[in-house]
Amino acid sequence: MSVLTEFSKSASPSRRAWLRFKRNRLGFWSLLAFVVLVVLSLAAELVSNDRPLVVRYQGEFYFPVVKDYPEKTFGGDFETATDYHDPFIRQKLAESGNWAVFAPNPYGPKSINYFAKEPNPSRPTRDNWLGTDDRGRDLLAQLIYGFRVSVLFALALTATGVFLGILTGAIQGYFGGKTDLAFQRFMEIWGSMPELYLLIIFSAVFAPSLALLLVLLSLFGWLGLSDYVRAEFLRNRQMDYVRAARAMGLSHWQIITRHVLPNSLTPVVTFLPFRMSAAILALTSLDFLGLGVPPGTPSLGELLSQGKNSIDAWWISLSTFAVLVGTLLLLTFMGDALRDALDPRKAER
Repeated sequence: MSVLTEFSKSASPSRRAWLRFKRNRLGFWSLLAFVVLVVLSLAAELVSNDRPLVVRYQGEFYFPVVKDYPEKTFGGDFETATDYHDPFIRQKLAESGNWAVFAPNPYGPKSINYFAKEPNPSRPTRDNWLGTDDRGRDLLAQLIYGFRVSVLFALALTATGVFLGILTGAIQGYFGGKTDLAFQRFMEIWGSMPELYLLIIFSAVFAPSLALLLVLLSLFGWLGLSDYVRAEFLRNRQMDYVRAARAMGLSHWQIITRHVLPNSLTPVVTFLPFRMSAAILALTSLDFLGLGVPPGTPSLGELLSQGKNSIDAWWISLSTFAVLVGTLLLLTFMGDALRDALDPRKAER
């Protein structure tokens, strides 16, 4: 124990923070689980796809996962893209010398199971492990791709909000005075604007898209973080090392980027998981209200709306709710562990 204690004392501050984070088992394992889920979702085409990963037909290899092949390639009659769930194509690929390797879940986000034995939405079966939605699409594929859309959107929104929050907070806190006063009045006016009404208006005027949602939500997502960065800059700009940097003739940009900003990032890093949770909830809520992603895009909010409209199809609401709550819990546990790791009072203890 003494060796570990001496090592932690001699390590850098970031190393000590990482060691404190690892001691929080719940947060550390939540981080690992979240990273695994994100990696699997990024490779969703290899996990859930209605096209084979690789096909060997009549001595030649084909890779439908990255290229579309006409039906005539595999003995069909049409030039249209091959439907690999067609019994005729399946029979051709199963002939002697031919084979195909499918993804573990042989359905994509838009593929429909036309051979389901029950009307849509159908219950979980051997073909559709979590059942189908009201359009006959595989629910597991919808959840995998919907999770990826939600996480990537949350990352983009968080990155944009962090950039704007740091930029505005740094300007206010470092320069202070009239600059700070003018920014504060602007933020009060800007924050009082009805965000939801603006989203409804723009959704009615423009075609729904993830880019439009990202822009609209980014206009307001930086306000909360900006206050924390401003407070850190107001505190750190009075430190002796900042005064020494000014006396040495460093420019404002050099002082901000080299000295003040690295010592003001604790609230930024601490709030990252919580900001991602808020972004995922925002996208899910807008999709639930029909103001989110374009039709046909895999969405957790749309699945929740389907579950509300089809109360008997309990598997839709249950599986979607489990994915959403599990994701938010992982991010919350990570945020709590990160906050404790960066807490200077706990670091002293």
